[in-house]
Amino acid sequence: MSINDDRDALSRRDFVAVSIAAGLVAHAGPAAAALAVAEDEVTIKTPDGVCDAAFIHPANGVHPGVLVWPDAAGLRPAMRELGRRLAAEGYAVLVPNPFYRIGKAPMYETAATIDFADPPTRAKVYALMDSVNAADHAEKDAAAYVAFLDAQAAVDKTRKIGVQGYCMGGALTVRTAASLPERIGAGASFHGGGLVTDQANSPHLLAPRINARMYFGVASNDDQRQPDAKDKLRAAFAGAKVPAEVEVYPAKHGWCVPDMPTEGGEPIYSRPDAERAWAHLLSLYKAALA
Repeated sequence: MSINDDRDALSRRDFVAVSIAAGLVAHAGPAAAALAVAEDEVTIKTPDGVCDAAFIHPANGVHPGVLVWPDAAGLRPAMRELGRRLAAEGYAVLVPNPFYRIGKAPMYETAATIDFADPPTRAKVYALMDSVNAADHAEKDAAAYVAFLDAQAAVDKTRKIGVQGYCMGGALTVRTAASLPERIGAGASFHGGGLVTDQANSPHLLAPRINARMYFGVASNDDQRQPDAKDKLRAAFAGAKVPAEVEVYPAKHGWCVPDMPTEGGEPIYSRPDAERAWAHLLSLYKAALA
């Protein structure tokens, strides 16, 4: 699942899935709209600049905070819809523009418009990812984002914060949980990229620094490409005595978001698997954000 390995080994088809998978957005039904939500455009000062973000929360009361790390398509309508759906479940959700060092969101209105066969587009996507994946960038950003959440009246600061991420956001989720162990209570990665590498800074090696309950949803084609990754994840977290579940889904990388492109004429998005992933996410937060 290494993004560096992806650059060399993935086909165009696979890389598109890895690059723009957003995860866990599904069309919200009536039950998902149980709480009225408010949505604010906010800016957050970080050590490297000013990040634009969406802060979406129930209209009334205080609730656990959640940080959402988008994928390489960034903050866009699909990510906002995810935030709305999660807020309707009773969470105060921050969805930042992870690429604020380069420019304001949206970088793309929909993931389906990214043409990775186009060299300038490919270069742009790499640059976007590199801007947040660089050493200590995610940790600095996460500290600023969590501080922002803790300063909001809608956030219950007596409860732990959740963090979730998609594709590149999976590794950022692990890095966030490791850098803020006393504040992060739960972390979820869906079709995460770069979780297990052969480098000394591989995210799975951060397990001993994490106090959160973790969940890793792995796509079937990711598992086929790197079959030992799930075992290394399980071993790392078991060795650190950190509760973690690693589950392989019978779905393609990027199965959770409706704005993913088609592949071979078939949709990558799989509503049944997306709903199953969503249920796991809510169960994780209910158990861990105490």
